[in-house]
Amino acid sequence: MYAIQQKKELATGIVQFDVLAPLVAASAQAGQFVMVRMDEQGERIPLTIYDFDPRQGTVSIILQVVGKSTELMAELQAGDCLLDFAGPLGQPSEIEQYGRVVIIGGGVGAAPIHPIARALKAAGNEVICILGARCADLLILEEELRQASSELLIMSDDGSCGDKGLVTQGLQAVIDRGVEINRVIAIGPMPMMRAVSELTRPLGLPTIVSLNPIMVDGTGMCGACRVQVGSETKFACVDGPEFDGHLVDWKLAAQRARMFQEEERRAMESHHRKGGAGQCGCQAKKN
Repeated sequence: MYAIQQKKELATGIVQFDVLAPLVAASAQAGQFVMVRMDEQGERIPLTIYDFDPRQGTVSIILQVVGKSTELMAELQAGDCLLDFAGPLGQPSEIEQYGRVVIIGGGVGAAPIHPIARALKAAGNEVICILGARCADLLILEEELRQASSELLIMSDDGSCGDKGLVTQGLQAVIDRGVEINRVIAIGPMPMMRAVSELTRPLGLPTIVSLNPIMVDGTGMCGACRVQVGSETKFACVDGPEFDGHLVDWKLAAQRARMFQEEERRAMESHHRKGGAGQCGCQAKKN
């Protein structure tokens, strides 16, 4: 059992758990993830490691409510325990001195880019972070990423924080400065990562994305997380989660991500009939 030491409400439907997991904390590196299971009836959920403290033995994860399992997990409080907390899993990010790196986080993609930005900055890179959110109510980790980067740009769909527009527009603005960019890293919703990759492809800018497909065991045995990268079939859990965004078969990845959409919808409807859930701040303001 893994005790939740602290819980933070970052935004509506987005929570941070600091979990006591000394062995995971001692080995964790930027870019890796953990497989979490709440109880015997729960499904395994891959969650990126947002932060880790080997001295305290804690690992921080950020969870967004997107289905029944994440909704139930988000209801846990400090002092509660998670049954499984397996990791660190996946290949760590490649941290080198590239020069100038633009790191883009969309939505809860802000969580995985945090340790990557911090590590790249410590390695001597100039790190420009672009943080995107639908609205101000869903913007998370602004101050943490400001400290972890050399420059932080904020984009929002409705203009309620930062500049109005998509993260690709923020990236284009950086490109238009005429400065040399040596590497781009994009983590967030699949359409966002695809759009970033399509923007950088004709420019020849090396672009890394982090894929989070359906996973079952997280060790490469089940094959559920397979993705097509160039001419090769890869398993995101052991070969990734980071891949060359210019080589990912985005159409196939999107199809596989929708495989259990109907089952998840029915599970959520059944769960809500028993209790219900709230809505995000952006939606509430429109009603």
